[in-house]
Amino acid sequence: MVGKSATESGGGEALDLFLKIGLDERTAKNTVANNKVTANLTAVIHEAAVTDGCDRTVGNLLYTVATKFPTNALAHRRTLLNYITSLKIKIPAQLEAAFLFLTNIASENLKIDEFEAACGVGVEVSEEDIEHAVDEIFEENKAVILEQRYRTNVGELFAHVRKKQPWADPKIVKKINDTKLCALLGERTAADNEKPVKKKKEKPAKAEEKVIVEETALEKPTEEEINPFLIFPSPDENFKVHTEIYFSDRPVLRACNSKEILDKHLKVTGGKVHTRFPPEPNGYLHIGHAKAMFVDFGLAKERGGGCYLRFDDTNPEAERKEYIDHIEEIVGWMGWEPFKITYTSDYFQELCELAVELIRRDHAYVDHQTPDEIKEYREKKMNSPWRDRPIEESLKLFDDMKKGLVEEGKATLRMKQDMQSDNFNMYDLIAYRIKFTPHPHAGDKWCIYPSYDYAHCVVDSLENITHSLCTLEFETRRASYYWLLDALGLYQPYVWEYSRLNITNTVMSKRKLNRLVTEKWVDGWDDPRLMTLAGLRRRGVTSTSINAFVRGIGITRSDNSLIRLNLLEYHIRDELNKTAPRTMVVLNPLKVVITNMDAAVMDLDAKKWPDAPADDASSFYKVPFSKVVYIEQSDFRLKDCKDYYGLAPGKSVLLRYAFPIKCTDVVLGDDNETVLEIRAEYDPSKKSKPKGVLHWVSESSPGVKPLKVEVRLFDKLFNSENPAELDDWLSDLNPHSKVVIKDAYAVPSVKDAAVGDSFQFERLGYFVVDPDSSSEKLVFNRTVTLRDNYGKQGK
Repeated sequence: MVGKSATESGGGEALDLFLKIGLDERTAKNTVANNKVTANLTAVIHEAAVTDGCDRTVGNLLYTVATKFPTNALAHRRTLLNYITSLKIKIPAQLEAAFLFLTNIASENLKIDEFEAACGVGVEVSEEDIEHAVDEIFEENKAVILEQRYRTNVGELFAHVRKKQPWADPKIVKKINDTKLCALLGERTAADNEKPVKKKKEKPAKAEEKVIVEETALEKPTEEEINPFLIFPSPDENFKVHTEIYFSDRPVLRACNSKEILDKHLKVTGGKVHTRFPPEPNGYLHIGHAKAMFVDFGLAKERGGGCYLRFDDTNPEAERKEYIDHIEEIVGWMGWEPFKITYTSDYFQELCELAVELIRRDHAYVDHQTPDEIKEYREKKMNSPWRDRPIEESLKLFDDMKKGLVEEGKATLRMKQDMQSDNFNMYDLIAYRIKFTPHPHAGDKWCIYPSYDYAHCVVDSLENITHSLCTLEFETRRASYYWLLDALGLYQPYVWEYSRLNITNTVMSKRKLNRLVTEKWVDGWDDPRLMTLAGLRRRGVTSTSINAFVRGIGITRSDNSLIRLNLLEYHIRDELNKTAPRTMVVLNPLKVVITNMDAAVMDLDAKKWPDAPADDASSFYKVPFSKVVYIEQSDFRLKDCKDYYGLAPGKSVLLRYAFPIKCTDVVLGDDNETVLEIRAEYDPSKKSKPKGVLHWVSESSPGVKPLKVEVRLFDKLFNSENPAELDDWLSDLNPHSKVVIKDAYAVPSVKDAAVGDSFQFERLGYFVVDPDSSSEKLVFNRTVTLRDNYGKQGK
């Protein structure tokens, strides 16, 4: 609530400030929509003393500081900002080097000479120096450049130049690179613009992903790419300062574990890694949770430890058993096995006792402000009138709250933090609220319930979590997390934040997903158009392809990133291409009568797999071929043209796995335009070699229609890449995101397909059998089309 009000009240001010430092309007607006980045960037601009504006280059560097500065080195941020505003650090490479240097020294004393040497301060790289380096790189790679021409990996060339001249201006490097390339190769030719032929050879999965993600990734993957968990320290290293908490009225708190506390923790855990996946059971999990699972369960598995599945059930009004059961099932489906399943409510007694201890230590007080008053006081950075009430009085009132003697809404327990802090998550957060609501797991024992801000970090400590991993929007809560554990003298886990997984053309917030479901814009939580894991599973997406996708994007800290939907689809295709057998289905049938064929039915062999060996009978399935076949309506035209490979009057095509046919006549409807039927002759000798190849379905016996199936075609749910940015986001829903074809025809071999079976419908895409299927009629969902930009590169 506090963050929201800050955005509402100061959004215009912040936007003006961000535009003054040269951010483009879209970036500035996106930043204002993110409370954490807004707070960070505003603080950075004030620290840098550029509230009246600055050069755009400086502004972009300040934005990078606000989003990527190492939190363990906050004591040195102002120093770095002075270097930026004085133009001693002026390119991204210098800033990256500064981040690395400061990360390593954390809050230790900064040795200026070492810092400047590490960041290239004072080093001037002339155009002549850059040109000399580019000449050397081009000479070393001349043979490859001449062979690959304009397909040359310019990113790799750029990287080589950077190794020789790390402090060179990247804009100048690019300009000289482009000039040299043009001088060596001349103008682009038509051949340069043709797409390269894909070489058929096996590639390691990771290398294949990198080809898809970025054109410049031809180098071998780094150790971190192969094992993304290398970035995390071991449990026995958890004695270092986690973060520094700055107060307005007392010394800086350097949060860290004492030797005694860490030794006690290591004795309990045996030095093993313990993580936790802590979903709130108030909705269905989405693909963002898949990334969280990969990080939490993946780290524990990689280190031989364990990951708790902990239900964060502090709100008795929101939790439902349906959600708990779903979460347990989906965690298993995603391939993860919890070390132990726990509930925050398992610790209600310990949490309550620790709250009493917090009051005794004068770190908490009972407050009687209304929610509106709390909001107002926070905005004005004012202490509550009850903040300094006597400890004994707060203890008595908290006990009354626990016993149900205080009305709901008349009192809260608040942590006594720092109302004048620059971090709004230190504005005396609420630890306990009164709710006269039975708890789904704990029963009716409690009428006071802990807040997330109070319970989360304490339960992390009680469960001896070694690595508390969360998304970047929780970064500003680090201070309150460690403040509370320090105030209670508890073990402090290692906290690390990573970027949220945001995907184009969808929404990910539970509130928006819940609205889509409850207002029936979609057909439930498992609607195949949603990015819920239940929806993706129903669509035919496998858990292994989701995990491959998550691993491919990495455990990064880059904020505000939006991953294209195409990248997920690439990983889906990559797996289904290997696991989904081929078959033939015609979505919109057009009847073709073969006039030179008798009533006999031939059984032909069709391949389940493209490279099926001829001597392996299991790699084939039988398809009937008869006098009447059906092709797609879109595969016939009354008027032929040069680039059209379908059927037209007087033209021939090959029916896949069968024979060439030639259109000899067309039966039209009364409007003289609608094609009712095609007459054709087939070539039993197969001597004719038409270019076009069509999929088809035939009558299995004279007069008997083919197997009728229902096919559901799913597309992007929203038209815009980022609908969450729109005020009226529901108006952006794609009206064609679901198309139902009730009377498609399929070959007989699919009639025994079971729910969950996947197929590649030749020329159409990958499809899965939906749970709505019955013995009378199969229903298929389209998982993904056959190809797109990523798919073309990946196959």
